Amino acid sequence: MAALRLGSLPPATLTSITVTKKCERFSGGVKVVGDGGGDNGFPPFLPKEVEKIKDPFARNLARRIKRLPVQIECSESYIMSSCVQPLVQTDANPVVLLHCFDSSCLEWRRAYPLLEESGLEAWALDVLGWGFSDLGRLPPCNAASKRYHLYQLWKSYIKRPMVLVGPSLGAAVAIDFVVNYPEAVEKLVLINPSVYAEGTGSLAKLPKVVAYAGVSLLKTFPLRLYANLLAFNDIPLSKSVDWTNVGRLHCHMPWWKDATVNFMVSGGYNVVSQIKQVKQKTLIICGENDKIVSNQLAMRLLFELPNASMQRVPDSGHLTHVDKPRRVVKLIADFARAK
Repeated sequence: MAALRLGSLPPATLTSITVTKKCERFSGGVKVVGDGGGDNGFPPFLPKEVEKIKDPFARNLARRIKRLPVQIECSESYIMSSCVQPLVQTDANPVVLLHCFDSSCLEWRRAYPLLEESGLEAWALDVLGWGFSDLGRLPPCNAASKRYHLYQLWKSYIKRPMVLVGPSLGAAVAIDFVVNYPEAVEKLVLINPSVYAEGTGSLAKLPKVVAYAGVSLLKTFPLRLYANLLAFNDIPLSKSVDWTNVGRLHCHMPWWKDATVNFMVSGGYNVVSQIKQVKQKTLIICGENDKIVSNQLAMRLLFELPNASMQRVPDSGHLTHVDKPRRVVKLIADFARAK
């Protein structure tokens, strides 16, 4: 994985990329060399606050984050998009992991290595506007742009129908994507899905100065810690503090505030009318002690999706893939391999 060959990437486009990787020419295209990093092995584009994280799973996955050139809508420009790539490509269709609202691929820190151990080809992606991509020249971060960016990444690198996994708001991202690009998705896995909110509602009408003030509050440690305490069941305070630092690491990216306001004022995701259009087989995974999204909404989704089943995870909160990774990985693996 030291280098990625991109024979389809025209050399001329490199002038429009803010590149943190070293690029070299070779016969037939461009070679994008791995980011490297300091003595600690972290990619240099990650915020320096990554050093303070203690969770070994988060540290290990952070070291594997890469940036790949992905074309953005209505432009010949490419942005360097962050993700974790699989070490091995398999014959089976890959599992592609999205994340919750205002989060990053580090959400999968505990489940990702288990997916690899199970023999699945897994990708953990950062949705446009969140995570650790290079958005110095900020593209639109509305739902349509997020959808197109995900499609271009899939079209350029994954190229096979995928098992698309969306937790919380990531479930809305997944539903919006599969309805627009059904050829790209074989199956869906939705974890504690948050799909019935009608976008960002009145927040979309806030004056910019008020929106920026609200987003600044969203970044604060106390608010993130409170959300973390709601998301998990009975974890020690020291671990909750550390996991809060993991969950807000991407907020230190220089473009984060602008991207979040851009998403907020765009209206966000409203996929209620799309749910019954999903044709793919879908697995809903539901944490029985979810304090953020009601289990009743998961039941409603089960009945509205044309081809869905549900599995409940006992003693689990909203981020089931973090606090019960072995159970979630087994459910995903069994579902992915089922005919």
